Amino acid sequence: MLNNFEKIYEIVKKIPKGKVLTYGEIAKILGNVHLSRIVGYALHNNPNPRDIPCYRVVNRTGEVSNGFAFGGRTEQIRLLKNDGIEFISDGKLDLNKYLWKLN
Repeated sequence: MLNNFEKIYEIVKKIPKGKVLTYGEIAKILGNVHLSRIVGYALHNNPNPRDIPCYRVVNRTGEVSNGFAFGGRTEQIRLLKNDGIEFISDGKLDLNKYLWKLN
């Protein structure tokens, strides 16, 4: 059975290029909306950033993390822009446009 971190990593691996999820959306997928902080902790401890694109996770307002663990805020913005995401202001993207819908 997968632990919460492994489940989080499996979800994040599925986020397609050009889309994002929020910490809260991942927590909902896990079945507990109160796990948002655990999602953040898991992503901060990402064992394989090359295969687990934690930079595709933003907060509930569409802002990148001030504490992005793998190069800081500027690096997270750069990676998202490389995915084709445009920002509406410094570090904030339009969730209506880029939030991944898990139909």
